[in-house]
Amino acid sequence: MTGDGESALELAERALRFATGEAQATVVHERSLLSRFAVSRPTQATFVDDTGVSILRVHDGHTGSAETNDLTDAGLRDAAARADAAARAAARAADAPGDYPGLPEPAPTRPHHGFDAATAALDPTVAGAALGGAFDGCARHGLDAFGAWTAGAVETAIASSAGVRVSDAVTDAYMKVIARDPDGRSGWAAGAGTSQAAIDPDALAARAASKVTREPPVEIEPGEYTVVLEHDAVGTLLEFLGFLAFNGLAHAEGRGALAGRLGQRVAASAINLADSPRLHRTLPRAFDFEGVPKAPLPLIQDGVAHAVVHDMRSAARAGTRSTGHALAPGGAPFGPVPTNLVLIGGGAADEAELMAPVERGIYVTRLWYVNVVHEKSALLTGTTRDGTFLIEDGRLGRPIKDVRFTDSALRLLEATEALTAEQRLVAEAEFYGRRFATGVVTPALRARGFRITGQTV
Repeated sequence: MTGDGESALELAERALRFATGEAQATVVHERSLLSRFAVSRPTQATFVDDTGVSILRVHDGHTGSAETNDLTDAGLRDAAARADAAARAAARAADAPGDYPGLPEPAPTRPHHGFDAATAALDPTVAGAALGGAFDGCARHGLDAFGAWTAGAVETAIASSAGVRVSDAVTDAYMKVIARDPDGRSGWAAGAGTSQAAIDPDALAARAASKVTREPPVEIEPGEYTVVLEHDAVGTLLEFLGFLAFNGLAHAEGRGALAGRLGQRVAASAINLADSPRLHRTLPRAFDFEGVPKAPLPLIQDGVAHAVVHDMRSAARAGTRSTGHALAPGGAPFGPVPTNLVLIGGGAADEAELMAPVERGIYVTRLWYVNVVHEKSALLTGTTRDGTFLIEDGRLGRPIKDVRFTDSALRLLEATEALTAEQRLVAEAEFYGRRFATGVVTPALRARGFRITGQTV
């Protein structure tokens, strides 16, 4: 419900009545809590209860859209008029048909596990207890706790002139804990899931604190090192790969990292990567923002690239069908990306087993401040953070000052030697705009030749 007894789908249908021609009305109703903390004290608490309506108008292959929080008939009528004017203006300016193929036809969606009623209640005492657990856990190690806890419930509904009528409700919860000593040495841990029960603040604090050692960090020389990447570090690489390699628009335009490489080996044979929106560990959704149902899609199998993802626009360019990956009504300008990546685990029992054969290497907890250097090769640069160590004679060794890396996410998958059996949901909950929780289910891994280019200051 959107707050006045009208369901999100009923609101979408009401909004659609004010649109003319080919149109789609999308309603997103978000309720969420966020609690930030620093130096083991709460610093910010926010509550969001917001309903937004987006109207997409399609005219001669061109699209125009408008959004509103005014849910009155007058507000919806105004948004529909603005969307219509924008689509017609785009068509006049182009003086030629656009490349949007039209709204999709209705198709059945499948249920998922992604809604938890207790989490949707958004009880602030749960947030308070989580922060208290993190504070106490870090204090036992003489450390301060920094980070955030958040939970949300989001309902999305779509009604279109093509006959689509769909609605979906999801919940998500997330917590990150950074344990820090007075000298600034820090450790990191994070947890995520579809319910607040998936978050264990005490365990997160213990994991973060375990990365803080009193031994002074050493420096290492630039070069290539065997690396063991924890789940969070692997998750960051795979998120970037989603944009750079599996974006169907970039692929159709020849910019993607897999352009001309589908059907070829691009990773080690142990790499099996898919977009799996119904896997139990993921943050699932029933459909995308064009109302196309979600379905599992193998992307890399046994190291061989199999597919990229599409929305309606990129699919039309590629001469294929949408895979249900539109990130906005009418498709996002930058194209579609997978939002439920799952990397299958391997045979290693844990990170200790990954380290066992390494005479000298690097252990990385997470990656930070990552940027794209070269799109086509999936070349990234960034730094390690909150727990970087030497691997010496098969064991976790001395702490290292954080280093800068410049390496290709695809090359690291190609150089992967082993993966843990355990997978973990890695997510990020820094929402800029509407809440849209996504995550990567991934094991930790060991790879050859991680390219260190310098030391951080």
